[in-house]
Amino acid sequence: MAEEPCQCPDCQRFYKEHDRLIRQFPTFKQQQELNWASIQSFRTLCSKVTNELERQLTERQSSEDITLEGKHISVEDITDALDELESVNAYLYSIEALMERIFDIKLSNNIEAKFKEIANELAPDPLNVDRIILNRLFHQTPDFPDKKNIN
Repeated sequence: MAEEPCQCPDCQRFYKEHDRLIRQFPTFKQQQELNWASIQSFRTLCSKVTNELERQLTERQSSEDITLEGKHISVEDITDALDELESVNAYLYSIEALMERIFDIKLSNNIEAKFKEIANELAPDPLNVDRIILNRLFHQTPDFPDKKNIN
């Protein structure tokens, strides 16, 4: 028997985002571009935060008065974060190298059409009228009250 998908709020947000990305980017090429942009934006943000934290650490270490009161981020927090961000950046460079290999792959228009077809099956539009009607058949909703007569 198939295991039911997790219903916790984090997983539900993941499923919703997963399906949205399939609906909005249903072709192989669009998925390539989406993933490339995602990796690049993540690397850019991590690099900028790393640079800012390194600047703050340098300022604090060179300062004669190293009182941490009133500071939002401690020196220990900065050094720990820099270590972690260094690892993240290394992983992102590895992912980028793999993505470059994926970008070498080109698919025909017929195969791209198959991607779109499968995307519609995997993640149908939740606001599609047919889907809403089907959901109402399976689940009683407040805007579609039960036809029982309450007297």
